[in-house]
Amino acid sequence: MTACATETATDTGSGAVPRAGFTIAADGSYAACLTRTPDGGDGWYPERWTLGGPEPYTVPLPGNQPEEECSEVLPLPDGRVLIRRRVADRHDFALLYPTGPGTGELLLGSIPGGPGGSGTEVRLLPPPASGLAFALAYDPAAARTTVWLVHDGHDGAPRRLAEIHGRCGGGAWLDRAGGVLALDRQADGPVKTVAVDLRGGGAVNPLLQITDDSNDRLLLAEPDSGLLIVRSDATGEDRIGWGVLGSRQPMRFAECLRVPDAVLTPFAAQPGQVLMPESCAVALRADGPHGTSLAVWRPGERRATWLSGPEGWLAGTGMWSPQGLLRLPYACVHCPCGIVEYDAPAPVPPALAVVPDAVPEPAPEESRGSPVLPLQQAPLAAGA
Repeated sequence: MTACATETATDTGSGAVPRAGFTIAADGSYAACLTRTPDGGDGWYPERWTLGGPEPYTVPLPGNQPEEECSEVLPLPDGRVLIRRRVADRHDFALLYPTGPGTGELLLGSIPGGPGGSGTEVRLLPPPASGLAFALAYDPAAARTTVWLVHDGHDGAPRRLAEIHGRCGGGAWLDRAGGVLALDRQADGPVKTVAVDLRGGGAVNPLLQITDDSNDRLLLAEPDSGLLIVRSDATGEDRIGWGVLGSRQPMRFAECLRVPDAVLTPFAAQPGQVLMPESCAVALRADGPHGTSLAVWRPGERRATWLSGPEGWLAGTGMWSPQGLLRLPYACVHCPCGIVEYDAPAPVPPALAVVPDAVPEPAPEESRGSPVLPLQQAPLAAGA
């Protein structure tokens, strides 16, 4: 996590204007990104995508001067766009909205960032379904990470919600209200995922610890089904695995997701699959020597389906409908703003599905009844 880190999501072969930090609201109504200014210089401006209508369209939200690429934007369900800017020794937060030919701006407040461009590193967290907005700030001098509520729905000033010892990355919501946040924490040892209860005074509990020495990161969480997608080196190599929040089953590692010379990153899981985590369709971005491709996989199956993404796909972005429709945003010279839809591949017949592994030994008494995946010392299930 860096103070000026934002991923440019653009297909360099599409001929489209470069875009950075493309983020979709949790309800799929809007998206936002930074777009390179038309003069081809180093400046950027915020852009809002409207996705909830019959056809997507964009609205530029330029300010009085170009934005830095290290700024971040986040779409809100009401159509406004939250922006984080680095200004001297602080990080400013504001709400942007279209006002006729111009851009309206409502300043929310600031959080400290350290003098001279050093010190506290700040980034926005993924948007929860509640419409709130949160930021993560790491202070290397104090070896402490702080969770901030930067938009409370009433245009109030940012406020601290929790402080966690160590450096935290990642960020996935374990509920739809924005009350329980999973973070990947490194503090005097390997990376482990913890759950932060933002409603209960910021209490921190272990969430994922497969072995004492493994680096265990949470990549994706789907609150409806409780599906958790992780990356861990507990098997001796970095692999993608899956489990279920609160389950006593061991973590399983998908053999079909072991792709030589490619890095797979899950970016969207199908919602609405209550009590059916094995049936959730998961979309993954695959980056390899021949470029970027797309895979769809269900945890309960032994195969992944490989698809060709659209020209100009803003790679690693997209969302599922509860009915199994994958929507991918793209921008190319022929279409500066578009959405392509894919039907999820048909499920494998039950006879070919993965048979659940035996239940491991019960978790320690202190973890029972808490939102913790009891995986410390649990056997690892391979071949799923």
